[in-house]
Amino acid sequence: MGRGRAWHLCLLAVPLWGGAGLATAALYPHDGRRDLTGDDLARYRGAGVLWCRRPDGVPQKAAAAWLVADPSVVVLNAHNFRDRRLEQTRPVADCYFQIGGRNYEFVPDSLRLGTAPDARALHITDDWAILRLASPADAVAQPLPEPPDLPTGEVSIRVTMVSPAGHENYRGPSSLEHCTIRRIDPPGEDAIRRARHDCNDGYGGSGSGLFDEAGRLIAMQSASSVMNAKHGFDPEFHHGSALLFEGRLVDALKSLTRPRPE
Repeated sequence: MGRGRAWHLCLLAVPLWGGAGLATAALYPHDGRRDLTGDDLARYRGAGVLWCRRPDGVPQKAAAAWLVADPSVVVLNAHNFRDRRLEQTRPVADCYFQIGGRNYEFVPDSLRLGTAPDARALHITDDWAILRLASPADAVAQPLPEPPDLPTGEVSIRVTMVSPAGHENYRGPSSLEHCTIRRIDPPGEDAIRRARHDCNDGYGGSGSGLFDEAGRLIAMQSASSVMNAKHGFDPEFHHGSALLFEGRLVDALKSLTRPRPE
């Protein structure tokens, strides 16, 4: 599957002009989402929310984001700040990270994108970004992910999708759902693979974490093929797409992780 085709998909960040007029519907016949609980947040550590200010200055919940490997390192989707042609959509300074009920500002010039320096477009497998917080969060970070030992091709891998920012098509402020990765595409030049899954999601679901049955973070949601239209899973025409934590993404996290004092 060529990279270009990957972006016949709908990005899942909440549009900052508001989404009140959007229809609400699950993507698949079965909707198993439920609200996150305190026990869930203790199990799926590092779950946070990206908030960004609208043009009128009012903050609005934008997407999921994760504290990973270090209390000052946040992983989220690149499309929160760049469009498909890599044009800036909003400055980092317009946004902040929320976790555990507290807000943290980003270091504005710390944005590291998953795209290559000569890239002209954003794709599923490079739709990641890393930001550093101006001060460490008072929260426990998700451990540095180990690249998942998963086969490429047709698979059936049970996962839990954790969406701390919720979805426009779900009634609660956050959600969790047990679902399945159905196909893993071959890696791109950055050694990151795309996972196609049947997890329900909606606007605001960008950056949701996919965890394996052992509770390990293995992938991050990027986009969905069709929004707010209920159909059965189809690996070509009706699916969600996540990028696996492997390749250049994990290498970047390792390079940014601060050494811990003894």
